[in-house]
Amino acid sequence: MTLAAASHGFLSPTGVEIAFLLVGLVTFGAAVLTVTTRQLVHAALWLVVALGGLAVEYLLLTAEFIAWVQVLIYVGAVVVLLLFGLMLTRAPVGRSPDADSGNRWAALTVAGASAAALVWVVVDAFRATWIDLDGPAAGSTAVTGASLFQNWVLPFEALSVLLLAALVGAIVLSRKAKVERTADTHATPETPATPAAAGAATTAADGADEGGVR
Repeated sequence: MTLAAASHGFLSPTGVEIAFLLVGLVTFGAAVLTVTTRQLVHAALWLVVALGGLAVEYLLLTAEFIAWVQVLIYVGAVVVLLLFGLMLTRAPVGRSPDADSGNRWAALTVAGASAAALVWVVVDAFRATWIDLDGPAAGSTAVTGASLFQNWVLPFEALSVLLLAALVGAIVLSRKAKVERTADTHATPETPATPAAAGAATTAADGADEGGVR
């Protein structure tokens, strides 16, 4: 245990720890609203709040590089890609009752189990580890970049391909919808027949049949 842990405990939190807790609650609330709202555009905007809250948490942990990467990549790229996909597919701006798959409780169970497992792993791994927020930074940009592009380069490139595939899929869906609307516009609708015209056509058809039999 370091001097930072010995100087104070859980009953005497510092201002940074209180701010970390408050920002975490806001981030958690935004994440819940992201997956529970029935408006797709509002879900994307709440996702901005959740990802921005994570960036603030990184700043409070003195991880400035990770915080700005969070803002540039997730808030500035991933969310913009999601909004671009919503605009291309002409997603409804208002409430979308059909956006719910009906598996809400199954998804909630899986999410709760995943969150519990993640919390248990993190607490078990860093049970006796304390970060001295007033001391020098523990890492550097060089160390983080080397770890990202040496140990995590395959997931990084896989995520890039996934985002590109999502963008291409949104473009394909938007072009298909445009072609269908164009075909419906140029198609000539058939004029519905009136009862009198239908009766006259039936009489003429019967007369033609009788004439053919004779």
